Amino acid sequence: MKLGVILPQLEIGTDPAAIRDYAQAAEEAGYDHILAFEHVLGADSSRYPGWNGPYDYRAQFHEPFVLYGFLAGQTRRIELVTGVLVLPQRQTALVAKQAAQVDVLSGGRLRLGVGVGWNQVEMEGLGCDFQSRGRRIVEQIRLLRALWSEDVVDFEGRWERVRHAGINPRPSRGTIPIWMGGMAEPVLRRAARLADGWFPQFRPDAEGRAAIARLQGYAREAGRDPASVGIEGRLNARGRDPDGWAELYARWKEMGVTHLTFNSMGCGYTSPGQHIEAIRRFKELAKD
Repeated sequence: MKLGVILPQLEIGTDPAAIRDYAQAAEEAGYDHILAFEHVLGADSSRYPGWNGPYDYRAQFHEPFVLYGFLAGQTRRIELVTGVLVLPQRQTALVAKQAAQVDVLSGGRLRLGVGVGWNQVEMEGLGCDFQSRGRRIVEQIRLLRALWSEDVVDFEGRWERVRHAGINPRPSRGTIPIWMGGMAEPVLRRAARLADGWFPQFRPDAEGRAAIARLQGYAREAGRDPASVGIEGRLNARGRDPDGWAELYARWKEMGVTHLTFNSMGCGYTSPGQHIEAIRRFKELAKD
């Protein structure tokens, strides 16, 4: 099971040195990957009656491609993961270009997690149709893989059109792993059919095991080996002491997920250094 950390971007601030130090500390501690969330726009929730989204305009999100372009030059080994990029609100060819650039600059260390998103206000601000996002992402993934693997692409779908053109540079591996996030049943089906891996949002319990079983069943239906679809759990440190972290770690490991990411946000830490100390402590207790 590979271990990663979630960049505490809601709490780490904007000092480039602090962001660099955190990423380097994660790498030095032996973590396999670092994961960042994304949002482009945050809504003013006071202007939207009944707003129930987890974030609004006060939540700070570093733009992942710019962030990872910076961290590509500050780290050497650790994988850089978007978890998840809201793909339907972005231009597909531009995402292909930006992702390829980060992959090249990092020496092939980008893993692109994508999802359909939930924030209708954000999508409206970016000029995207909210209702078609689930259908569009399927087409987008096809186009991304074509642009990464082929010199010249001739692609015409319902939403995407690239006529006899390509990006340069392309990823050195010829592709970039695409993982998908979300828990709705159509998402599980899409992930099982299309993705290299899945970011679920559940606890390591019976409900979580049932979701994994459904994903694996959908993979078999699609003619895929279920073992070829990675699964990344999330361990939230909030409200737990290190003994609680160790207990959850053991439960996740027992479930057989391929990846596990440690989230230190929400613990009341007031400095980047406290987040660094937390990820060091978790890595020590997670040693086999």
